[in-house]
Amino acid sequence: MKTLPNQGVKNVLIVGGGTAGWLTAAFLAKQLGAGAEGAVQITLVESKEIGIIGVGEGTFPSIRGTLATIGIDEARFVRECNGTFKQGIRFNHWVREPGAAGADHYFHPFSLPSQRAGGIELLPYWLQGAAGPDVGFAAAATMQKRVADAARAPKRPGDADFMGPLNYAYHFDAGKFAALLSTHAQSLGVRHVQATVERVALDADGAIGAVHTKEAGMLTADLYIDCTGFRAALIGEALGSKFRNINDVLFVDRALAMQVPYERPDAPIPSYTIATAHEAGWTWDIGLHHRRGIGYVYSSRHTDDTRAEQVLRNYIGKAADGLNPRQLKLNVGYREQHWVKNCVAVGLSGGFLEPLESSGIGLIETAAYLVSYLFPHDGDFAPVAKTFNEMMKARYERIVDFVKLHYCLTQRKDHAFWTDNADMASVPDSLQDKLAMWRQRAPHRMDFVVDYEMYPPSSWQYVLYGMEYPTTLYANAKTLPRMDEARKEFAMIEQVSQRALADLPDHRAMVEHLLRQGERKIA
Repeated sequence: MKTLPNQGVKNVLIVGGGTAGWLTAAFLAKQLGAGAEGAVQITLVESKEIGIIGVGEGTFPSIRGTLATIGIDEARFVRECNGTFKQGIRFNHWVREPGAAGADHYFHPFSLPSQRAGGIELLPYWLQGAAGPDVGFAAAATMQKRVADAARAPKRPGDADFMGPLNYAYHFDAGKFAALLSTHAQSLGVRHVQATVERVALDADGAIGAVHTKEAGMLTADLYIDCTGFRAALIGEALGSKFRNINDVLFVDRALAMQVPYERPDAPIPSYTIATAHEAGWTWDIGLHHRRGIGYVYSSRHTDDTRAEQVLRNYIGKAADGLNPRQLKLNVGYREQHWVKNCVAVGLSGGFLEPLESSGIGLIETAAYLVSYLFPHDGDFAPVAKTFNEMMKARYERIVDFVKLHYCLTQRKDHAFWTDNADMASVPDSLQDKLAMWRQRAPHRMDFVVDYEMYPPSSWQYVLYGMEYPTTLYANAKTLPRMDEARKEFAMIEQVSQRALADLPDHRAMVEHLLRQGERKIA
């Protein structure tokens, strides 16, 4: 479909706020120069009556580049969003049930495995025992696990915004993040309309012709961006883009969440998400500056809501007394057509794949990036929609495989949720093919198409071998000729880790440094 000849796309209407709407608005405004004379005009319409839907409060390291691109400095983000640093995810009891013999957790760090210039790839040598007995790959190949376990920050006070010795993302308050994005996007020239959408009208070509609101009447645009959440008022209800439910692969479909105070104001803040496996799902435990965000994600086919709340309260302990959890029903799946005619879905309207590994905001970032760089200035939507749909579908498919990897390799047999997840009938063929290859060799970058992947090859490696996957290398002195060098490299990483513990500040202290820095900027 094309707009009128020579008219092009001059007006964009984003329907729905929250993180998806305002992050997309800010990204487009920055990239397209909204507010300037002759520039594309961006309007966001949202209702006061609809609250923010948020599951989890974590991000992936890509958020640092996004914040830098749209012009929000790190101290401001930390101050206004109650932010802290996230260096990875600690997975408790995912491999085996509590009390069983063997390691009770593994760690997915964000830093890449050590590989100095001209150095060797360490994973094959780790598989051959060069790091020593009972040393996990994450602990052997990077110093980040030791740093995070000691509650150290990934950066120092003198490091520049979004820079530090270790790779990192953030934990934050989802509501405050949306508010910050709203303020910032409007400062970039985005027009804000508070109104409730009552209906969506199609034109003669079956594209969106107008959005009718209760308070502001009819709103029109050349391009519409659907950020209406699970409702998908434009892409789903109006345009009929089909939703692919994947609950036969990913079983969780409910979440209970609580905001829990610290026992004392100076309590240590973990610089990683704690993901603890339970009988029918898992809890997230996220440390912000003033509180913890804790939630239980579970499968309604394997438990009921009453039991789920009890599991959550048992995990939290006395701190949960007097607190009422918020329940969320999760629509797990995605649309194969995210862009239809003159409408593109961003955020929950396009899909949701549970909060494990923080794919939600990462997918919003990807969609906002693609919309801005594929932007159809001439009004020819068809080629842009085709490319956008191919890339988003491929990314969702790969994230599904990555998330399922955490479940399907479990050795737990104590509850049906885990045995059902380990049943190969629930594992996509694409993941089964990968696992078949990795029985005789380690995952390699050639197994992944970079532009379609959200997670780098190292993330797959950390999870695969954190879950104790058995890879048998057909190795000999010719295929692994640098065993002595690898042993020295592993020893060097351990030594550098000790220096890092002395050099990097306490996590809470680093957060509070940024809070003071932000306050000075305001003054």
